[in-house]
Amino acid sequence: MDKMTVPWSWVWGLLFWTCWETLAQPLDCKDELGGFTRCTSISQEKLLDRIIQHAELIYRVSEESCALFEDMFIPLPMRAVRIQGGNVCMAQPFPIPSSKSELQQISDKWLLHSVLMLVQSWIEPLVYLQTTLNQYDDAPDNLLNKTKWVAEKLLSLEQGVVVLMRKMLEGGILTTSVHEQSVIQPDVQPEMLDSILRDYNVLTCFKKDVHKMETLLKLLKCRQFDKFSCILY
Repeated sequence: MDKMTVPWSWVWGLLFWTCWETLAQPLDCKDELGGFTRCTSISQEKLLDRIIQHAELIYRVSEESCALFEDMFIPLPMRAVRIQGGNVCMAQPFPIPSSKSELQQISDKWLLHSVLMLVQSWIEPLVYLQTTLNQYDDAPDNLLNKTKWVAEKLLSLEQGVVVLMRKMLEGGILTTSVHEQSVIQPDVQPEMLDSILRDYNVLTCFKKDVHKMETLLKLLKCRQFDKFSCILY
């Protein structure tokens, strides 16, 4: 009887997805009653480490989603034009520090607050992106699964950031919600090419913003626990 051989790409793919799910699970902060008790017992340093790890994984999967989308729907000449002209990302409706001088002028709490606003600004656009991708006739399951995973893990990232912010404020209140600040208008029904380009722009702009989140979180970590490494930022 012949032994069934399994392609190594399937094996590695399964291992990576299992690893992601295992590593991301600690940021599922909400309990059965909707509270954040699952993360409140974690030290501030360990919670920040998990949040950074979560952001890194989201960025990695967003990169893979962009690559898959390009391979399926964006012709090479169009990619070259976009690279030369740069991706047009809408300005955020709130100030996000980017230059070194700006970062040096804001406190740790407002650094984390900037991350939270970035996270929240992408929750609705990713939900809508999932809806539009499901309408494609030939969208591969791998792409749909990755974008769905990213949308779900972004909510976990939001939970972790909220808990960390509460720890840093020591019970103080600093609330913000920019869910309504959507970069997508769901009532618009564009032509297919416009829809593809818009979805591609959402993916690429999201990837850029996740990289910003990751950078801001790592800067926060070095300020809090390893000031000598802050020279890198």
